[in-house]
Amino acid sequence: MEREAYPAARSVSPGVLAYFARHHAAVPPECSSAAAAPPDRLVIESVIDAAFWASLRREEGYVPKISLAFLSPEQTAHPLVFERPLPLDAGLLTRIAPAVERPGIHLGVWPDRGVLMVWGIARPLPRLCFVVEVAAPGLLVIKHHTGETSGKFVNVAVLEGDRVKMIDGEASRISDCPSLLTSLLGLDAPTAWAHSGNVLAQMAISMRAHGRGGSLLVVPAGSEAWRESIVSPMPYATSPPLTELAHLSRTVPLEAERRAWQDALGRAIEAVAGLTAVDGAVVMSSRWEVLGFGAKIVRRKGWAPVEQVTATEPVEGGAGTLVHPDQLGGTRHFSAAQFAQDQRDSVALVASHDGRFTVFAWSPCEEMVHAHRIEALLL
Repeated sequence: MEREAYPAARSVSPGVLAYFARHHAAVPPECSSAAAAPPDRLVIESVIDAAFWASLRREEGYVPKISLAFLSPEQTAHPLVFERPLPLDAGLLTRIAPAVERPGIHLGVWPDRGVLMVWGIARPLPRLCFVVEVAAPGLLVIKHHTGETSGKFVNVAVLEGDRVKMIDGEASRISDCPSLLTSLLGLDAPTAWAHSGNVLAQMAISMRAHGRGGSLLVVPAGSEAWRESIVSPMPYATSPPLTELAHLSRTVPLEAERRAWQDALGRAIEAVAGLTAVDGAVVMSSRWEVLGFGAKIVRRKGWAPVEQVTATEPVEGGAGTLVHPDQLGGTRHFSAAQFAQDQRDSVALVASHDGRFTVFAWSPCEEMVHAHRIEALLL
């Protein structure tokens, strides 16, 4: 019996098609040979459909974690090419999933005599390569590669069952938007790996990955005002501050040393993100110096309690709503909102156990705390 098509694949395809057409048109002629071929509507719908149905299956009890990339074997270095291409079938994708579940490994999809087939396994991807990744059962992320050696991807859309979220690239253009959003939306220069927003973006991804929930407070370097919002003494204050991440972020490596530097920077970020799993918040300066962790947030003396915040999500149609901080989560979210209100030159990042991620920052334009829900960017 023929399987029913996944309805969201058809509903999201026009927006995805327009996105890739727009970005391919903006590629300079001298760089066009380094860009992947843009997907057409049939490719978009077929790849999404196969990935969705595969995500609902199990192989020996495991949820398949696969990434499907639309490119030919000639567009990647050292491809693993099957002698006979495999059909783009959910059952087959589930069976082969254990071979490609690690990050940076993709199943290559390309037409063979007019039919989309899985030709093998690819690792490096060209710029603007259309990718569909299974994040969880029924949860897909459409993304593309930036083409940089950092391996960074930019999310285009998130599909969860019948819910479709198209990422809004204009969301980061508001004047008081944290630089974190700019980086996650791919609007910053991808080569600026140590850009402030980029470091925080990697930190957010790592905080979310450990699954325990956590908070990170980024405070102005050289200022002590933040201590008025923290219970003293901080349980795990550092003396002197941990400066490994600060040192790496300021390093400009030689091209031959760039990969080793990126790996070191990634390990330093993971080490700091791991501290957020401890009860309380990590305090880090804007120069990326770790000042301590396990910090308990309190309302600043003489300041009013936070009553409401503006909550937005960087997706199309994600209009801002006024909510009480408790509606965004529990004590951790309320404390972060209070900190952002009392320390207006600081930013608070909060990861929830369920994968939600919120950035709290004071908005001078709105004269209140702005809560940016960004989990759609971190998948």
